[in-house]
Amino acid sequence: MEKQIEINEYKHFDHSVGVMILHLEWVTKYCYKMFGKIKYKNLMEACIRRSASRNEIKILEIDVQPEHVHCVVEVSFSVSASKVLQLLKGGSSKLFFEFHEKARLRYPRGHLWGRGKFVSSVGFVQLDVVRNYVKNQSEHHSTYGNFTL
Repeated sequence: MEKQIEINEYKHFDHSVGVMILHLEWVTKYCYKMFGKIKYKNLMEACIRRSASRNEIKILEIDVQPEHVHCVVEVSFSVSASKVLQLLKGGSSKLFFEFHEKARLRYPRGHLWGRGKFVSSVGFVQLDVVRNYVKNQSEHHSTYGNFTL
């Protein structure tokens, strides 16, 4: 399990000190329920994690729902929130199509994600609340147990 960030635990760089934690959410194009099956849900989570690790984005919490994703990430504050979303959405989409070629039948042009997105910065005080919110998305959307094999 990852070590949880504690209050006043900042990253120290040569000329700066701080940490940026973001709550991100994005949806599939046309809100298709592409991740209704457990294997596709797990594949997408792995694709997002791989994309994040390639781009020095630390995932603190993630939840993949059938048609959208919630993610809490820690990034360097030299990178913008829109750039973080671009890297995660673009990288995960590319990997998903590589490992699940039949998805191209639904998205022939390779555009898995919709244009919509949600970004919110998260402070140390709110971190536990946001992490619990993301963890409990299955219950929130009443889809717990509705995944098919």
